[in-house]
Amino acid sequence: MPAIRRIGILTGGGDCPGLNAVIRAVTKAALNQYKLEVFGIEDGFLGLIQNRIRQLAWGDVSNILTLGGTILGTSNAANPKKYAVKRGAKTEIIDVTDRVVEHAQAAGLDALVCIGGDGTMSGAADLIKHGLNCIGVPKTIDNDLEGCERTFGFDTAVNTAAECLDKIHSTAMSHHRVMVVEVMGRNAGWLALHAGVASGSDIILIPEIPYDLDKICAVLTDRSRQDKRFSIICCSEGASQKGGEKVVAQRIESSPDPIRLGGIAIKLAADISQCSGLDTRATALGHIQRGGSPTPFDRVLATVFGHHALELLMSGASGQLVVWSGGGINHTPIEKVANRQRLVPIDHPLLTAARAVGTSFGD
Repeated sequence: MPAIRRIGILTGGGDCPGLNAVIRAVTKAALNQYKLEVFGIEDGFLGLIQNRIRQLAWGDVSNILTLGGTILGTSNAANPKKYAVKRGAKTEIIDVTDRVVEHAQAAGLDALVCIGGDGTMSGAADLIKHGLNCIGVPKTIDNDLEGCERTFGFDTAVNTAAECLDKIHSTAMSHHRVMVVEVMGRNAGWLALHAGVASGSDIILIPEIPYDLDKICAVLTDRSRQDKRFSIICCSEGASQKGGEKVVAQRIESSPDPIRLGGIAIKLAADISQCSGLDTRATALGHIQRGGSPTPFDRVLATVFGHHALELLMSGASGQLVVWSGGGINHTPIEKVANRQRLVPIDHPLLTAARAVGTSFGD
């Protein structure tokens, strides 16, 4: 057995349902099976930067399996290599990796379990180069982590988005409107694709397939002529018109990932109204997609991921990301997935099936 007696756990990036299930699985298995000491790092890498680390006992992680969010807190603006520091009226970006390593060593941490998406894995990859043993657990509602076919949090987000689309369906039908519903996903269309298909959306727009406004309006007008008096469009926040740019809600320069997408639904609704004359409304689901209790599927997947992460550590592995691939649990080097995103292939079977039943992708 490797010389691991004390481990740290952190949750980085945006929150999602299932984080607490991973924390619970890692901590309970570490305490029960291997008699390790477990320390929770508050607010992701920010806790390592600011040295906010606390020991976790059995009671700290009991009754949290079904809770959304994360009991440790998280941050998506704390990359140790590019940390924003205010000096007077100016903000400087500095490298505080040495400080992070110093705090981890001072706490006696033999390894870190880093739960997060591509941004967190990028941070973990850099820490590995500086001598810290990190094992990654894939988290994102976007399902866009390279090398992993299914991340926990995605199933819950799809359920939430599909339920909202179902509710939009009834009001669209009552008022005979075109309803554009914006879902999250950043540069990947997995969430829009799955939620759109599950809800029977008439048009699904994803970043991987730039849309043609004239073709969208033609589909909607044709539906109206056939006495289909309402239409539902499920639109990913990263969707864009052919030859156009993604709609950016804001830029946060102090963040490692400064671009915040959002607003495509409002733009598209206005464009559709102008080109077709149809009564069109926009709804952005926003952060509701990150909240709530995880589905049973995500609870199980998160538990399996958490346990496997610990097993990897105790078997002597280092720098590995737990993944679901080929229908089972596996692992891959974190460095292979850092700074990369898994996008929807344009020949994906679900795209083919959706087209076969008459769904338009605006192309």
